[in-house]
Amino acid sequence: MRKVRWGVLGAASIALVEVLPAMQKGEYTQVMAIASRSLEKAQEAARQLYIPKAYGSYAELLADPEIEAVYIPLPNHLHVPWSIKTLEAGKHVLCEKPLGMDAGDAQQLLQASRRYPGLKVMEAFMYHHHPQWRLAQQLVKGGEIGELRSIQAFFNYYLADPTNIRNMADIGGGGLLDVGCYAVSLSRLIFESEPVRAFAAMQLDPQFKTDRLTSGILEFGTGIATFTCSTQLSDFQRVNIMGTLGQVELEIPFNPPVDSPSRLLLHNASGTREFELAICDQFTIQGDLFSRAILEDTPVPTPLEDAIANMAVIDALFQSARAGCWMKVG
Repeated sequence: MRKVRWGVLGAASIALVEVLPAMQKGEYTQVMAIASRSLEKAQEAARQLYIPKAYGSYAELLADPEIEAVYIPLPNHLHVPWSIKTLEAGKHVLCEKPLGMDAGDAQQLLQASRRYPGLKVMEAFMYHHHPQWRLAQQLVKGGEIGELRSIQAFFNYYLADPTNIRNMADIGGGGLLDVGCYAVSLSRLIFESEPVRAFAAMQLDPQFKTDRLTSGILEFGTGIATFTCSTQLSDFQRVNIMGTLGQVELEIPFNPPVDSPSRLLLHNASGTREFELAICDQFTIQGDLFSRAILEDTPVPTPLEDAIANMAVIDALFQSARAGCWMKVG
């Protein structure tokens, strides 16, 4: 098969450092152009990554007839508007998580996508595509931990730079939207259902007004998921999936290394079993899976409805933190 010709809106660090180098290794992806509000910034990014074209505006890239699909790593408040503009330009969309500022925002993109049934749209939740999560699902479904009852997740980092978009409340900064969304997503993924209600305790940064520390509880029909996420704690991530007879432990659940194997642990009555997964890059896998959906005209791996459902849970968590009580989801 041929490769899909990709463009990128924005020169965000995640794009330049992680996503684009990974996509350039893809079997079905070819990064052809990058755009920034600054032509100089776009040209520098293109030079660093050997990208053929650089544009000084997003609109110029969208007007390029060679570009078939667009990756959008812009700040959260721009995800939906530019995804819709990309669809209107006749191009497929892979948009960074979270899909929008809230479920209503994300719903606008779903409605717009229905006007363009020939175009693919997906939220770029890259962790979905790493083999360690497929293995975790298999172990849970296979009864290796008995009946699933609890999931516990942590995802923290320390960032106190006031100029960083993650510390700007009005454009969607804060820990819950940035990293807490992973905990919500994985809980829904493993329980294979939606939580019925949610509770959150949240601490806001006095200067940034963003949530710098959030702990949440999600109540599912058959169990409970808990998580803590923070933008001002020491770097740490871990997930434990617990059942009546055992436990699955993911050591680096969300951004595993691309230069060494990942490790997953299964603890049950038989002892501890270590699974070592082959070296891979989840961003490469994500780009190839989305590109194949374009080339083969098949459904994308994760539909927009999943992204909206995730946002609905996040909405309930924000509402709970403000009200100080449990909130129904949806």
